[in-house]
Amino acid sequence: MNKIFEQRAALKQKMRNRERMFAGWISYAHPSITETIARAGFDLMFIDMEHSTISLEQGQRIIAASQSEGVPCIPRPVSHSNDYLKPLLESGADGMLVQFVETAEQVQALIKDVKYPPVGRRTYGVNRAQAYGFDFDEYIQNWNSTSTFMLQVESIKGVENIEQLLAFDEVDGVMIGPLDIAGSLGVPGQTTHPLVIEASRKVIAACERYGKSCGTQVADATPATVKAVFDLGYNYAILGSDLFVLWKWAAQMQDMMKTMR
Repeated sequence: MNKIFEQRAALKQKMRNRERMFAGWISYAHPSITETIARAGFDLMFIDMEHSTISLEQGQRIIAASQSEGVPCIPRPVSHSNDYLKPLLESGADGMLVQFVETAEQVQALIKDVKYPPVGRRTYGVNRAQAYGFDFDEYIQNWNSTSTFMLQVESIKGVENIEQLLAFDEVDGVMIGPLDIAGSLGVPGQTTHPLVIEASRKVIAACERYGKSCGTQVADATPATVKAVFDLGYNYAILGSDLFVLWKWAAQMQDMMKTMR
């Protein structure tokens, strides 16, 4: 098994073992940003293609940059449509994080698109994922058992249906989206509201019962804020993002310039 395949399989095993993991988050398109962040030794890298302008072509370059540093890469596409899933899979993604999943029917349809027969209906092609043909046989033989399939739970409906969502063996992990959960509960922006914490705890507990990983993004990642996430029961933490880092730095410089003018 080649190195990328080994790293892919290792990530899936970590997910199923609910190991403590740290993830990076990419919102900017240039691959040098991904290379810089991946050098820190993250367990995995996510690409935000839902709330960014990163294109499918740019996504492929980010995947390649992350994997070149030994870090598996999982995109979050803008849609459940196979028009987005398939090109990212063919670009060599190590799995998929699908946003705003609420029902078992959605999970079933997504599995069909992400996995090869007999589990799914993903069609067979040749692209970067298969090393342009060189690794075709090994790739299609190992994809179903080594790729990571993740759901993002970010509505109260998703929370209420969490048992149904996790019942599929193909689901390896969950990312909780507190901002959207807060909005669906009528308390927009209040990610620490008791209702949001209660909803998050329900998902965390279900993931533990089903042997699935559960994590969330920590916008302002410090030892204290990351510890609080693990104390709540999460087993992986997304440590901010390239966008958050640049924004926070720019805000600090803005304050400094105001005081020194």
